[in-house]
Amino acid sequence: MSAAVTGCVFCEIVAGQRAAHIVWRSDAAVAFLDMRPVFPGHTLVVPPAHVVTLPDLPVADVGPYFVDVQRLSVAVPAAMSADGSFVAINNVVSQSVAHLHTHVVPRRRKDGLRGFFWPRQKYESEDAMADVAGRIRDALSVG
Repeated sequence: MSAAVTGCVFCEIVAGQRAAHIVWRSDAAVAFLDMRPVFPGHTLVVPPAHVVTLPDLPVADVGPYFVDVQRLSVAVPAAMSADGSFVAINNVVSQSVAHLHTHVVPRRRKDGLRGFFWPRQKYESEDAMADVAGRIRDALSVG
């Protein structure tokens, strides 16, 4: 992982150079309240060192990072008396800050949240579905 990046808002928060309501800090992650929450309690979890996307996070850091994400996915809804949580990562597209961050959003049944959900589609055929599955398997074997 790279060191802090000048001008990165999340690196500044991790370093204590920018104010934030930090709710968790470990060697693997720093979690703080989103300044523009979907719902109160919306928390962002970031790795302390600067990486832009999930694929950039070193493999050895993925497990510890997601242990903390998992911990927050329990604590946030508990703290907010919510029914559950929505956990999401954007990689490049819709990523407002170019520093890996995981959203943990408290959810309640019938809370009206629709912004993270897209219209569902159907595959044209079983052959089309098999083709897509094969392309993904091929991409996995290259990596």
